[in-house]
Amino acid sequence: MSELFGLEELAEATDVVRRHVPPTPQYEWPLLNEVAGSTVVVKHENHTPVGAFKVRGGLVYLDRLVRERPEVTGIVSATRGNHGQSLAFAGREYGRSVTIFVPHGNSVEKNASMRSLGADVVEFGDDFQEAREQSMVVASERGLEPVSPFQRELVLGVATYAKELFDGAGPLDTVYVPVGMGSGVNALIAVRDLLNLETEIVGVVSENAPATKLSFEAGGVVTTDSAATFVDGVATRTPDSESIAGILGGAARVIAVPDDATAEAMRIIYRTTHNVAESGGAIGLAGLLSEPPPLRGERSAFVLSGGNVDSDQLHMVLGGATPTL
Repeated sequence: MSELFGLEELAEATDVVRRHVPPTPQYEWPLLNEVAGSTVVVKHENHTPVGAFKVRGGLVYLDRLVRERPEVTGIVSATRGNHGQSLAFAGREYGRSVTIFVPHGNSVEKNASMRSLGADVVEFGDDFQEAREQSMVVASERGLEPVSPFQRELVLGVATYAKELFDGAGPLDTVYVPVGMGSGVNALIAVRDLLNLETEIVGVVSENAPATKLSFEAGGVVTTDSAATFVDGVATRTPDSESIAGILGGAARVIAVPDDATAEAMRIIYRTTHNVAESGGAIGLAGLLSEPPPLRGERSAFVLSGGNVDSDQLHMVLGGATPTL
C-alpha cells in the first residue's frame, strides 16, 4: 500500500482491539514439531470472539468510521465468511447496520454466525467476485458505505496480531500466511519491517485459486476465470492491486498447495493440537510442510487464521476426504 502506519498508530489500533479482543496465544506443540521435523509456532487467531483474525480489522474500521464519519449509518461488503463476521461484530459494537453479500453455496454456519451478530446476509452469484460486484451496486443504490476486503484500516487492525506474534514468539525464520485479499500478509510484512526483523513472509494459496501467486510472479495483478477450491478463505479470482504491490514489496514468495494438502493439514492440526482449523486456517501449515526445513528455517510459524468450519465439512475432512465444489 502507498501508505501504511507507524508504531504509534499501531499501538492506538491495539488499544481499540483490546476493548473487545484479548491477545491470542502463539504456541509450540511438540507433536506438531515432530510432524514438521522443525520448530513450528502456531498463531491462534481461531481464539478470537468470532473465531478468526478478521475481527481486528473490523473493529479498527468501525472505530474510525464513528469518529470521522458519524453520519454513516450503515455499511455493506462481500465475504466468504470471516470478513463479514468481523464487520457484523464491529457493527453491533458500534451501532451501525451491516449488509453482507455472500455467494450461493457459502458456508451455512458462517452465514448463520453473521446473522446472529445482526448482519443482513444476502446470497448472490456463484463466487466471491460476483457477490462483491453486487455489493458495490447495492452500496450506490442504498447510500451505504462500501467496505472493500482490503484497505488501510483493515490491514492496521490485522497488524495487531502480527505485533503479538513477533513480540511473543521469539526469533522466527519464516511465517506462512494464507492469502485471500491480502490483509494478513500485508500486515505481517508491515510489522516485520517496522520492527526491523529479517523474518521471511511466505504467502500461501490453493493451486485451484492461483491468482495471487500468478500476480506475484508477473509483478502485477493477474486475474483468473475461476477459484474452484474448498479453501474459501483464499478463493480469490481478482486480487487487489494495492495488496499485490505490498506483497511484491515484502514477501519472500507466494506458494500454491493442492487442496488435498490443506485437508491433511486440517487433520494434522486436530491430531497434534486438538484445535479445529477451517481450511483457510490450515493452508498456512500446508504451505509450511510443502517446503523442506532448510528452506523454511529452524524456527517457523504459521497463522491459524480461523476455526470456522461447517460441521459437515469437518466430519468429511476428519474422515480422510477432501471436499470438492
